[in-house]
Amino acid sequence: MNVSQIILNWFHIYGRKNLPWQKNKTTYSIWISEIMLQQTQVKTVIPYFTKFLKKYPTIHSIATSSENAILHKWSGLGYYKRAKNIYKTSKIISSQYNGKFPDIFNHVIKLPGIGRTTAGAILSISYNYFFPILDSNVKRILIRLYGIKFNVYNKKIDDFLWKKIQSILPLHNAGKFNQALMDLGSLICHPKNPNCKICPINHTCTFFKKKFFQTCSIRNKILQLKNYWCIIINYKEYIYLKKYKKDSFWKDLFSFPLFTKRNYLINWIKEKNIIPVKIKQLQSITLYITQYKFTINPIFLIIKTNKHVKSEKDTIWFNVLNNQKVGIPSLVLKILHKYSYLML
Repeated sequence: MNVSQIILNWFHIYGRKNLPWQKNKTTYSIWISEIMLQQTQVKTVIPYFTKFLKKYPTIHSIATSSENAILHKWSGLGYYKRAKNIYKTSKIISSQYNGKFPDIFNHVIKLPGIGRTTAGAILSISYNYFFPILDSNVKRILIRLYGIKFNVYNKKIDDFLWKKIQSILPLHNAGKFNQALMDLGSLICHPKNPNCKICPINHTCTFFKKKFFQTCSIRNKILQLKNYWCIIINYKEYIYLKKYKKDSFWKDLFSFPLFTKRNYLINWIKEKNIIPVKIKQLQSITLYITQYKFTINPIFLIIKTNKHVKSEKDTIWFNVLNNQKVGIPSLVLKILHKYSYLML
């Protein structure tokens, strides 16, 4: 029995078949799920997917909404460029494809935020078209299966893996096979401590037989350190937030005013002539996003009047009791929740 059939047999018994996007499956729901699943775990995606589809049941409903409303619904899921790409894509599909998601690969791959793997996943799972995928789970399985050793992951390895996955993709069950690979990578072939003993293809896996799977790593990025100071200005039940435009990881989202140095923050307070009733240095927060390590140093400030803190363009007084529908990074939401007890 070949590897592909063994993986399909395993999926038939053990694979996940009751995920929200697998019920009443449509190309639209598969597209949204695949975008949400980019660099995000299934258990994190499920509640966001359910809420998003309830609010936006069709492509037309996204296209006729606003980007800010889409970002609000995405708040907390991270990697907000994905939400912006969904919004852009909905506009393109509405204007160029009469609101129907295209089923031609060369059309799909040109849509914002969709690469070869995502296009292959959408078309194979929706229509069972013969297209492979090569996400991080599949790469890890193939590297271990064929015993590929390397110091730095590069394009040559990527090209080789595309050829390999193309060669083992079954002609008549491409969609199920792609789902099976994603499940195998997620449930068994973990980046660390894989459950090799229960893996259906361990008998043919080079890394398992030679016991050197621990050397497998397709991530070779050096973390870039980013240090910020932020000011949390609290007036009654409101928090002062600013919408960031250019050169920001949280572009088009509302965040606390951020500064690269503490003295910049202090000078900003003086320039605004802000007189705090209470000021407190909070514990630093560390956040890892892709190749970045963020350290945020919050300063909490309570004021009795907000006359000196004028509402300028792209700033709001965010009501923590009755939230406005704006896009907010998960970090800001976490900080607000963590220190809500300090607020007036």
